Amino acid sequence: MVEIARDELVLIRHAPADHGGRLCGRTDVAARLPDATALRPLKAALTGVTAISSPALRCRQTAGALFPDVTPQIDARLWEQDFGVQEGMAFADLPDLGPMALEDLARIRATGGESFVDMVARTEPALRGLFRQVQQSGPIAVVAHAGTARAALGLALGQPHLGLSFEIEPLSLTRLRCHAGGLSVVRTNERIVPQ
Repeated sequence: MVEIARDELVLIRHAPADHGGRLCGRTDVAARLPDATALRPLKAALTGVTAISSPALRCRQTAGALFPDVTPQIDARLWEQDFGVQEGMAFADLPDLGPMALEDLARIRATGGESFVDMVARTEPALRGLFRQVQQSGPIAVVAHAGTARAALGLALGQPHLGLSFEIEPLSLTRLRCHAGGLSVVRTNERIVPQ
């Protein structure tokens, strides 16, 4: 049984997106939720934890399944990265960027979109507010995106581009401890729901 500590911010990536093999950062697609039995251990771990969600449909659906008795607060700053003209492109048609240092990758911006660095700048005020709220009021679970979890990890490590080093699977937990001195990483990509 997973136990969420009082000083933790838990970022939960939404259930698998029904993306049809296409890139969907800001494209609003539904989630493919597992059955209620599979979600039971995760729901139990989140009992008594405050819920916040990205406005994306896939996040709201996931939050609804995990927190059926509450209406999570919605924060538009927690949206996934905007991939601009690449939104909706088939994964096979996306440009191959080749080998690239994380610092350079974090600055890549498709026309009309935002880079990972831009996304971190957009989400940072929301995340820092949540870090403070956890310290004052107790644990919070944020149902959002892989990019949101990576942004939080980059902030915890003090270098945003380092967040791109982490794999964040659907329905996985990224757990951060919020303390007066900053943040520490408790776990990343923690799976409770069977695949």
